[in-house]
Amino acid sequence: MGAMNYKHLHYFWMVAKTGSIGRASARLHVTAQTISGQLTLFEEILGHQLFDRVGRRLQLNDMGRLVLRYADDIFTLGGELEEAVRRGPGERTLQLRVGVTDAVPKAMAYLLLEPAMQLPQGLRIICREGKPRQLLAELATHQLDIVIADSPLPANVEVRGFNHLLGECGLDFFAAPALARQYRKGFPHSLDGAPFLLPGEDAAMRPRLLRWFDRIGIRPQIVGEFDDGALMKAFGEAGAGIFCAPQAVAARLRKQLAVQRLGTTNEVNEQFYAVSMERRLTHPAVVAIRSAARDKLFGTVQSAG
Repeated sequence: MGAMNYKHLHYFWMVAKTGSIGRASARLHVTAQTISGQLTLFEEILGHQLFDRVGRRLQLNDMGRLVLRYADDIFTLGGELEEAVRRGPGERTLQLRVGVTDAVPKAMAYLLLEPAMQLPQGLRIICREGKPRQLLAELATHQLDIVIADSPLPANVEVRGFNHLLGECGLDFFAAPALARQYRKGFPHSLDGAPFLLPGEDAAMRPRLLRWFDRIGIRPQIVGEFDDGALMKAFGEAGAGIFCAPQAVAARLRKQLAVQRLGTTNEVNEQFYAVSMERRLTHPAVVAIRSAARDKLFGTVQSAG
């Protein structure tokens, strides 16, 4: 393998990002023939094809996706370098690469990450949402700094990481106004037979919620199951059924959605973790997230409860 030419890498990156040599050519103001020739030369230097030619289209193969991940990091860091030079010595903007598992409510993710955005030195946040296994794999390869999850690191995942409990809180139950009025009296036993929207199987809170229903002897009518919490809330706002959410986001939900709270319980807790490769958290943004979660976000909920 010869010495890497970063102009070749940049041409490859732009083709991968735009989806074609033609669009990359227009973006870079370079002829398509030049980009095509340089891309071929880059593949020869690496000793690997990076794209599969499918008709007239270029499709990244496995090696291409690997190179693209590194190119993303390289050119993101290059952008930070340019910004740091403009700002001057000692004023570099922090970067936080965070994964949020899809079972974490989006409102909760924002409340957890918000304190990091308030750091005096500024912060660029790169936020990715996905399944736990996918995000933990990216954490293990240092593509992410932390993963925000609703459960600790699973024992059957081959990732050596550390769980940092951010906090826990009970659940509030919401519904469109007509349903809330109908089922508020006698809560929680009023939920027996009531139309209910259940979180998907990936949600760590789901089995605890179902066990609580069994323990108090109620059987809601499950009218829908949702992996996407935002979609579940949209159905709830439309009057399809009752849904639950962490107490910590209750005030925000009432402002955002046309729903009313019909009851609350502290017998079912939802927990939130920051999973990292570090036993001791050192990234200033992550430290700010943990401190604010423990002292303010969940501390306020617990004292109010």
